[in-house]
Order: sequence, then C-alpha cells, then structure tokens
Amino acid sequence: MSGGKFEVGTAVRTTDDAHLTGHIVEDFGDLAGVEVIVDAQQTAKSRRWAVALDDGTMVFLNDDGIEPLS
Repeated sequence: MSGGKFEVGTAVRTTDDAHLTGHIVEDFGDLAGVEVIVDAQQTAKSRRWAVALDDGTMVFLNDDGIEPLS
C-alpha cells in the first residue's frame, strides 16, 4: 500500500460483528464526511471507502469500519 493503510484493491474485513470480507473498489478521499442528500427528508455523511463485499453487496465505510486482511 502506498503511503497509507488502505488503497483501492486492498482486501479488507469489516470491524463490526459480522466481519464481512471484500475489496476496496473506490476511494472518495476529500469527499469523505460531506453531507449527501438521500431524499427530501434525509441526509447522511459520505464515507471514505466503497467496499465490494464477497457476498456481492457494496458498503461505504471509513477507516475505522475496516481492517486489512493479512
């Protein structure tokens, strides 16, 4: 990994109780933390990483939500 703990292509595991595995597919860098409009009633803070999980789903997480696989 160049310069950091994570980069696109890194194999990771989620740090929640599920411990799901996958690969980072996108780095949103400076956009992380920006408020995103979900719909007319809801907004959310964007996350740093897009992770394609091995079960076929996609999740969006920050550094504290993933750990590198050895």
